[in-house]
Amino acid sequence: MRGSLSNDIVSIKIEEGSKKPIALHEKSLFGKIEADSLNLSLIEACYLLEKGRLNIYEDDFECSVGYIIDLLKEQDLFGKYVVYRDLKDRGFVIKTGFKYGSEFRLYNRGRGPGQGHSDYLVKIIFENYEINALDFASYVRVSHGVNKKLLLAIVDDDFDITYYNIEWTRP
Repeated sequence: MRGSLSNDIVSIKIEEGSKKPIALHEKSLFGKIEADSLNLSLIEACYLLEKGRLNIYEDDFECSVGYIIDLLKEQDLFGKYVVYRDLKDRGFVIKTGFKYGSEFRLYNRGRGPGQGHSDYLVKIIFENYEINALDFASYVRVSHGVNKKLLLAIVDDDFDITYYNIEWTRP
């Protein structure tokens, strides 16, 4: 499939007779369908490019994986991409968690928006980042308030990830 990069969005034109973009959205739950295009975030597009499922073009020049990764690094999104890729490879369906103050919402395999609620909120923290106890408590409180588990993804300087499942408990 061919995607066009513009303003950090990769658009795949849905042409008559072409079912691949629709299947990518409906079966694999990538992106959003808007008008006659499937629009992917740069993170989703990079994942599909790495997996050989998408070719990305910017002004008719084909983008390499390295070029897209450089764009992610320029925007401080590479750590987020590493977590996205790891969770996607583990079979999770991933959607934005912006509404909940987190990076992602996770659905277990076989589920997604419209097929039930997400199971986790993912908050990404870099190993050298100092976190305020009140901020941490607010992450836990929000996830508990919307009946989700909080998955804390700690990313180190080598972009290795350690996950912690955080749950609210009453004393």
